[in-house]
Amino acid sequence: MTPPSPSSALATRAPDDLGGRTLLRQSEDQFRALVESVKDYAIFMLDREGRVRTWNAGAQLIKGYTPSEIVGYPLATFYTQEDRDRGKPAALLAQAAELGRVEDEGWRVRKDGSLFWADVVITSIRNEAGELTGFAKVTRDLTQRRRTEEERLRRLRADDKFRVVVESVRDYAIFMLDTEGRVRTWNVGAEIIKGYGPDEIIGRSIETFYTPEARLQRKPARLLAQALRDGRVEDEGWRVRKDGSRFWADVVITALYGPNGEHIGFAKVTRDSTARWRADEELRRSEERFRLLVDSVEDYAIFMLNPDGYVTTWNSGAERIKGFKSEEILGKHFSCFWPPEDVAAGRCEQELERAKLDGRVEQEGWRLRKNGSRFWANVTISAVRDACGQLVGFAKVTRDLTARRTLEQERLQRARAEEALRVRDEFLSIASHELKTPLTSVQMEMFALKDRLEALDERAERKFERLSRNVDRLSALVDALLDVSRIATGRLALSPEPLELGEVVSGMVENMRLPAERAGCNVTLTVKEPLPGCWDRLRIEQVLVNLLSNSFKYAAGTPVAIRLAREGDDTAVITVSDRGPGIPEEELPRIFDRFARAAPSQNYGGLGLGLYVSRQIATAHGGTISARNRMGGGTEFVVHLPLANTSRTVP
Repeated sequence: MTPPSPSSALATRAPDDLGGRTLLRQSEDQFRALVESVKDYAIFMLDREGRVRTWNAGAQLIKGYTPSEIVGYPLATFYTQEDRDRGKPAALLAQAAELGRVEDEGWRVRKDGSLFWADVVITSIRNEAGELTGFAKVTRDLTQRRRTEEERLRRLRADDKFRVVVESVRDYAIFMLDTEGRVRTWNVGAEIIKGYGPDEIIGRSIETFYTPEARLQRKPARLLAQALRDGRVEDEGWRVRKDGSRFWADVVITALYGPNGEHIGFAKVTRDSTARWRADEELRRSEERFRLLVDSVEDYAIFMLNPDGYVTTWNSGAERIKGFKSEEILGKHFSCFWPPEDVAAGRCEQELERAKLDGRVEQEGWRLRKNGSRFWANVTISAVRDACGQLVGFAKVTRDLTARRTLEQERLQRARAEEALRVRDEFLSIASHELKTPLTSVQMEMFALKDRLEALDERAERKFERLSRNVDRLSALVDALLDVSRIATGRLALSPEPLELGEVVSGMVENMRLPAERAGCNVTLTVKEPLPGCWDRLRIEQVLVNLLSNSFKYAAGTPVAIRLAREGDDTAVITVSDRGPGIPEEELPRIFDRFARAAPSQNYGGLGLGLYVSRQIATAHGGTISARNRMGGGTEFVVHLPLANTSRTVP
């Protein structure tokens, strides 16, 4: 969208209410220098009707208008036709006037008509009587168009690429080369950046844009060869315009191929990364307006330092972030914001020296508030010089990033916790394997010893039985640890085979008669119909042993019932219920977790792994296992198993 013609502009501009002004005092110069030094943000003021009253270099850089072209025009100038039709500019101003500030993101329009994605903060400005006098507006360009245009350039056909680029891009020189590196197309951005018209450059070699020393080093040919080999190459360095002046360029060269995969040339995207724009006139506003402009920005601490590092201006954002009021901080050295250890190390002087030499310096680190608390800050210090190049001070912009750093620290702690779990699982795997070997030897020696003893007295036989039970218990614990290790490392494999589930369960019930008698539990089995399917017999038996042992342990002296049934056409259901004390309701959600206990308030022994392993086995078969308390007392475990199963390992 282009602004109205100069003649119509004179008719539509708001009358200048400044009148005659006295000479600007020193503080006005400082505020003016501060606003001029911030070039990454468009910072300007609007009157109460939403017309532009001030314009900084950042605004000119982002939106393309000079102050003489835009001052007096309405805020709607920067909005798309669709937003203007919806009355969005007026709505944002009304919201800022009511709430004090409003933040918005959306498409905005530059002078040349191109769109950019903008982050905008509009803050209302009021005088001492509380009357609305205007608005402060801060805009930041978040488009990242280079990446978008490069991605679109790779996807579109060669004949469409140049048309789309010419129609939409002016800030990039985008053109094509043939396979020998000669210019074949030329867009408006290329003409603006490099100075050549299409008739002057098409057909000439890419070497035209390189310095003599770069041509001597054969840099153009090397870049084309690398792009052909890797698909694309990115480079930064000095390039030459038509008039012989040099500019620092960010260049991307991409190899292009035809529909049949033949190499047809290169696409070249160049961006001028030098200081592209210069302020062509000074801001003509009073000390009060500059102060209000800077002071209205509350999300950033923006203030000035003199050449020795003493604070000379202070905005409301600085007061909010750092806690000092202007009368408390003006005239103090900026080292009061640094931790004592950094001050002692000379970091303050080093930062100012770097900004003086390089123009600007950006860093992150701990800073201090007035109350002594620390916050994590992103800080930019820019050297401010007058028209003669003399250093007049520094512009300092600080943002509080403590919340972001806290999130990063939490992520690091989670990563460390996950590593601790991995080490624990690795230890379980090693320890259980090391324990299994001597334990197996002990069991074999016990069986051999029993066979050799022809007769044992009653006392010795009881001791031998207790020893045998303890060894069996220890063996079961080690087996459980081995299963946990296999599950953690994804090595719990299944060996499914055709089975009749009723036969498997009936056999296990018979094998568990002796433990049931010891626990005083009467076990009953109900099988409604044959249930043929495909499962791993040993693992299904392991689940039944874990569930029955759980009932014998926690519900000793009560009856235990097992029921087999079919659910639908493809699922077998095993239900194991007892009449014990049940499971506390708050423990039910975690009963199948590793090392969980069904009744943690009592010392029943064990590692709390049986139910965890049982759930993993059921899951590996494509089934589920659940637990619930029965009305009237007792616990019921329900196992669902698909009749046709092809799973081999735990997911």
